[in-house]
Amino acid sequence: MSPSGVAPRVQATRVLAAVLHRGRSLKAELASALPALDDPRDRALTEAICFSALRARARFDAALRRWMPKPPGKHDAELHALLLGGLAQLQALELPAHAALSATVEAARALGKPHQAGLVNALLRRAQREGVAEVDASLAWPQWLRQRVTRDWPDQAHDIFAASLAPAPLWLRVNRARVSRADYLAQLQAAGIQAEAHAVLAEAIGLQASVPVASLPGFAQGLVSVQDGSAQQVADAVAPAAHARVLDACAAPGGKSAHLLERDPSLQLLALDIDPRRLARVRETLARVGARAQVVAGDAGEPAAWWDGAPFDAVLLDAPCSATGIVRRQPDVLIHRREQDLSQLTLTQARLLDAAWAMLKPGGTLVYTTCSILKDENARQIDGFLARQPQAQVLPLDQAYGHASGAGRQRLPGEDGMDGFFYARLRKAG
Repeated sequence: MSPSGVAPRVQATRVLAAVLHRGRSLKAELASALPALDDPRDRALTEAICFSALRARARFDAALRRWMPKPPGKHDAELHALLLGGLAQLQALELPAHAALSATVEAARALGKPHQAGLVNALLRRAQREGVAEVDASLAWPQWLRQRVTRDWPDQAHDIFAASLAPAPLWLRVNRARVSRADYLAQLQAAGIQAEAHAVLAEAIGLQASVPVASLPGFAQGLVSVQDGSAQQVADAVAPAAHARVLDACAAPGGKSAHLLERDPSLQLLALDIDPRRLARVRETLARVGARAQVVAGDAGEPAAWWDGAPFDAVLLDAPCSATGIVRRQPDVLIHRREQDLSQLTLTQARLLDAAWAMLKPGGTLVYTTCSILKDENARQIDGFLARQPQAQVLPLDQAYGHASGAGRQRLPGEDGMDGFFYARLRKAG
């Protein structure tokens, strides 16, 4: 780690300022910031500060409003970010107070704000003495979104809000084409990594504590991938027959395509995504695990531009959505999502569903999934589709996929240790 620990605090401050005050994506900002840090411990600390600060943002901002006559706003973006990062170190990460305080105060100077170093020191020392009071977890969610969640899931809303602010566990998916799960568990044990097999998901392993991906045995050789249990369960829902022609309609970053091919290399799988840049990640994923697929750039809602007209036996539509089921992994969703986004997303989902259906052969299966918990994107979206498509027949999913929700199933955040996810499986009569 850098001698004074200042560098990771500076990078975390810049990332948080960009996310909170310039509308930037946390994932994109970290991807840019982390390579500037040579020490993997500095990179891990920067990431931990950012995630912890964003998860506890409502709580920390409430404290700053009580303690400061004029809390920092967008004109003091780096001060705001620095304070949130400092509070995260003391209250969420529970780092040694002396190191966290001194390095954060020095970061203020390194950021060209020596005149604010005293203020940062005073506020963080107050937090050290008094602690930071907890607040209702729902306050982290914008009011319009909080109301939608409460309307859709009145009995579960409290647990949804709490689970969405908790750190997400690390899930692994073993590549059965290269190693058995039992053998990989033995490799983890030999590496001193505590893990256990999941009782229902055939390739899933849960880790008791997160570790850097690079420390996973055989990761670079494709023995294992990082993928939440909810996303792994998609392969069970699709379950294509051997040699089936399969479309993964919104494939990036490629984890679900890879999973299907690891299970059955005979599949004729077309991995499609609208963003050519994201397809580079799909190709990297497939190459690492040793899977082969046709990778195509195109809009799943406009098949005339790329489709050869041969119908598919199965279509997976993991549709673009609000990402409200994965807030614990993407806490900036609560900062960036706007109410008007939902209207556009539901229109896009309906367009993609109709186009995917037209490419499915009679007797074929369409699996619709999202990482949303909102019924407008999920149960009500499928209800509307069924009303438009009389040939569509519901293929029921069992309770292992979560709560019954319209024609599909909904897992809520944190349930079974997994992310929030919706699944619906339909058959095309004919």
